[in-house]
Amino acid sequence: MDPSLLRQREAFKSRALSLPVIEKKSIKTSSSVSAKKPPKTSQASTLKPSSSSSKLFSHPNLNKHKFALLAQIVNHMKNSYQNGNTHALTLDEILEECHLDETISTVHRNWLQNEALLNNPKIEVVNEGPIAEVKFAFKPKYFLKDRKALLKKLDRHDQRGLGGIMWDDIEEGLPKAKKAVKVLGDKILFVSRPDKKQIVFYNDRSCEIVIDEEFQKLWRSVTVDSVDDNKIEEYLNTHGITSMQDKAVAKPVVLKRKKGNRKRKFKSHNDHLGGVLQDYSAAKK
Repeated sequence: MDPSLLRQREAFKSRALSLPVIEKKSIKTSSSVSAKKPPKTSQASTLKPSSSSSKLFSHPNLNKHKFALLAQIVNHMKNSYQNGNTHALTLDEILEECHLDETISTVHRNWLQNEALLNNPKIEVVNEGPIAEVKFAFKPKYFLKDRKALLKKLDRHDQRGLGGIMWDDIEEGLPKAKKAVKVLGDKILFVSRPDKKQIVFYNDRSCEIVIDEEFQKLWRSVTVDSVDDNKIEEYLNTHGITSMQDKAVAKPVVLKRKKGNRKRKFKSHNDHLGGVLQDYSAAKK
């Protein structure tokens, strides 16, 4: 190798080593910093649920859990009311009785307090005390304090021509309903519907009529199974007995209009060229 080139190489190295060198520190990118540092949450973000949390809460499984929780609370308050505990309770007391005070989340608690129990038709909101503490009580369809209140309610229904009351509604609104019904005895009547639901009626003793046994035998001896209503009416008219006519207001029969077979009118085109156009199909043949 040329010795002059070696000398130039050694001179370049010496000059390079004599120059001062400043090292630049690596600047961390914002993405790495944001990944390491947790985001700061303000008070407003903690109070107001974000859109992501609302989407998460609108999941069908979470909604099922919420409404199952509400149904459990309403059923517990209903059973407690039927056992005679008709006083109002705070949400904390209700959760404690249902053994949910330690497992329920704050979001579900706020939903029950501010929305679910306030809008439920079976729950009554009660404000008690000078501080107006919000309490909740079960709200049945009929508020029946005891068996006397039940008997009065059935009597009013009978006098107004409203018929009876469903047994489910009575059992819901009367504490210890089965015991009260046993005490009333034959003062009330039970009638079963085809769907096996029972209706309770007031047994009005003033409407009872004593009929002689001879008339009962004559009534039961006559068979009219094979005779229709028109033949029965004719038989009664021939013997000078008038029958009761049904004077109920008949509903007007709405006649349907028949749709006429209308011929569709088609537009004719090129009428102004009637004498100009010619047919050449025959000439081609």
